[in-house]
Amino acid sequence: MVGKNFAAIDIGSNSTNLLVADQDGATVHRVVTTTRLGKDLGKTGMLSTESIERTLQCLGEYQRLMASNDVIATRAVATAACRAARNTGDFFSAAKKIIGIEPELISGESEGALSFLGATGAFAEKTATLVVDIGGASTELMVGAESLEFSVSLPFGAVSVTESELHRDPPRPEELTNAISMVSDAVDDVAHNYPLIRSVDRVIGVAGTIVTVGAVEVGQRVFNPDALHALRLGRDAVEDVFRTLATESLADRVHNPGLPRDRADIIVGGCCVLVAILRRLQISEIVVSQHNLLDGLISEMRKKFS
Repeated sequence: MVGKNFAAIDIGSNSTNLLVADQDGATVHRVVTTTRLGKDLGKTGMLSTESIERTLQCLGEYQRLMASNDVIATRAVATAACRAARNTGDFFSAAKKIIGIEPELISGESEGALSFLGATGAFAEKTATLVVDIGGASTELMVGAESLEFSVSLPFGAVSVTESELHRDPPRPEELTNAISMVSDAVDDVAHNYPLIRSVDRVIGVAGTIVTVGAVEVGQRVFNPDALHALRLGRDAVEDVFRTLATESLADRVHNPGLPRDRADIIVGGCCVLVAILRRLQISEIVVSQHNLLDGLISEMRKKFS
């Protein structure tokens, strides 16, 4: 096993991500690529030819990177877009030809468990924690301390909320209100069924929307997710970022320091999800984590090969 690395691939609705880590779990490569696999899925029920091609091209690049980094084991998972699409099987067959394994279609609950493992593993303190993972087409809410107590998947993400609710540039106030209300109602249901979610000691946020809000808040001139790890974001700061981004046209929004150009068109939708969660659960602060589902996959592989 000397010199061998592990690789994890997360095929999401908005991005396809790769983590290569060594036997100790240290990061060798972490790559995030916007592929928009779930684009227009809500309208068609299918993964589009263009979205599939973008994602397959990305997987080809990842395969070349893995081949040059002495990877001994690879695990690839697919999430919300692939759970919803009618042609996922065809996409999986094509992906297997490129990366050598068929992606695993995981449930929202499994997605949450892996995200919880990855996010909390990056912090030494084991305390009652809510992990919020806002993806492209779903959001996972996970609560636990030493281990996961429960995980709930909501059918709202940065891409899906943008496509279903935000039709103007910039969005009209009533569009924003409707989007936030829609997510808030779902969060209320979660809080009713799982009261423990209101009594956690810490809230950790993972994935693109939350990392990007952190980058915009601190005004990063060059987007650097690693530098944002463990950043504490107060709810007032999140609300300020939301108001700024939601009231700008896309042409103006792209000039905000910390906002990647390929996320500018969906960040307001993601912010609607985040703001709804913070407001409904009365969360005063969220801690940004660069560690996520990919780290959970790596952790499981390391245990298997130890």
